Amino acid sequence: MSVATSVSKLDVLVVGAGFAGAVVAERLAHAGRRVLVIDKRAHVGGNAFDEFDAHGVLIHRYGPHIFHTQSSRVFAYLSRFTTWRPYEHRVQALVNGSFYPIPINRSTINRLYGLALDEAGVAAYLAKVAEPREPVRTSEDAVLASVGRDLCDKFFRGYTRKQWGLELSELSASVAARIPTRSDDDDRYFTDRHQAMPAQGYTAMF
Repeated sequence: MSVATSVSKLDVLVVGAGFAGAVVAERLAHAGRRVLVIDKRAHVGGNAFDEFDAHGVLIHRYGPHIFHTQSSRVFAYLSRFTTWRPYEHRVQALVNGSFYPIPINRSTINRLYGLALDEAGVAAYLAKVAEPREPVRTSEDAVLASVGRDLCDKFFRGYTRKQWGLELSELSASVAARIPTRSDDDDRYFTDRHQAMPAQGYTAMF
């Protein structure tokens, strides 16, 4: 059957086989519609596409994707298509030869500066070193207003240069705003209710 003939018999054509396209297509097909999904890439999954390399290691071709959501409804929906491997993302930053938790938390500050602050003490410390910026336009503005100059220089400037080849001042404030600062010892990158990875990978789930 030609593409033209097959398309003429469709109810819906979905362009893009990433998260949005795949969910829309599945929901419409579940409701009895005739759906065709197309994508310019030769695979499903969009930027979440993963595949096994020659050594049997599951690789995220377009960079790591870590699943986390507050929505039990979303988690239950996706659980129809995958089992899960529990995973909570924890990150360590190398600063002056030592590793520290990031997002910055109480442990980070106490170890870095040789302090013994409680949660209220950490909040007071951050308020003291923060540099108010108005308006907050760039990631540099956001970080300085949150943790001050020393923590900004130690934890953020090198990262953006290495990751994107850009200075903090060249990035939108929304980029740095995704990274919280905590006064407790929670060292998880995300705090959502549901945190896991598809057991067989994102491609299998799609």
